[in-house]
Amino acid sequence: MKGLAYPWTEPPASGSATEIADGVLWMRLPLPMKLDHVNVYALADDDGWTIVDTGFESRKTRSIWSALLNGPLGGKPIRRVLVTHHHPDHVGLAGWFQKNYGAELLMTRTAWLFARMLMLDEQSTLPEETLLHYRRAGMRADLLAARAAERPFNFADVVAPMPLGFTRIQQGDRLTLGGRDWDVHIGNGHAPEHATLWSTSDNLVLAGDQILPTISPNIGVYATEPMADPIGDWIEACERLALLVREDHLALGGHKLPFTGLPLRMHNLIDNHHQGLTRLLSYLHAPKAAGDCFSPLFKRTIGEGEYGLALVEAIAHLNHLYLTGLVDRTERADGAWVYQAKAF
Repeated sequence: MKGLAYPWTEPPASGSATEIADGVLWMRLPLPMKLDHVNVYALADDDGWTIVDTGFESRKTRSIWSALLNGPLGGKPIRRVLVTHHHPDHVGLAGWFQKNYGAELLMTRTAWLFARMLMLDEQSTLPEETLLHYRRAGMRADLLAARAAERPFNFADVVAPMPLGFTRIQQGDRLTLGGRDWDVHIGNGHAPEHATLWSTSDNLVLAGDQILPTISPNIGVYATEPMADPIGDWIEACERLALLVREDHLALGGHKLPFTGLPLRMHNLIDNHHQGLTRLLSYLHAPKAAGDCFSPLFKRTIGEGEYGLALVEAIAHLNHLYLTGLVDRTERADGAWVYQAKAF
């Protein structure tokens, strides 16, 4: 298998676009976090543009979109918005495009329902179910107290209101966008029913966050489904998508740079989680809560800014080991679940 290669070594500047194939533009929007950007794409059709993912809803992002619409996109109408998955950096301005440009919204049903539900679920304080989820995970007491006292992040903080109505896409669909036919293949793990699109006309793959170079997307368990197994979902999806890949595929991901070398990347994405599970299982010779399990999973120091994502990913790996019968689970005196490898 060939290594990863990056045909473009620099991303497009703010408000500009890079044409990466005939009628396909790559653009980048800022994010106010450690992963400080999201990639978005525009596919040219005879009647206008299809936008793929949108960035956060913010004054700054809307301003950049205005520059893009009047600049690289040439003032042509936005006919469709395709959102790969429900996370706010991808769906944030979908409703804005619907309301202001009359765009048709294309999403998987699960992604739309999650986005719509989370947008409507605005909280001034963390609900008790979420605090319990964190206590069960063994969250550090100081961080738990801080989160209980402050206003939490709300999906609606960075996602524009979403009007009723969308067009469902699902596994096995074939869409015609940007002068190409695309097969829809569904991923899972990072987000439920995550859409990826594979061009049958050339070598392009719209990968969203399902397939990224150099980083693995966060795979977490949240209070909405505390016994979920997104690691199992992730491995299954990656193994299935790995059957589709070719060396010449150009993957257009939601973050980092477009790249080739998908066969190797899919192998690594699968293998990295198997290795993490093996390290974690070995580490569980004595009972450990999720908050105690960062070192075998991440092999680096986790700062406070990363703590929340690390915690939900640790829960995900422990859930997988528990649900596949490799560890036992008991309740610690402080209410946290602790896990220990079974003796076989």
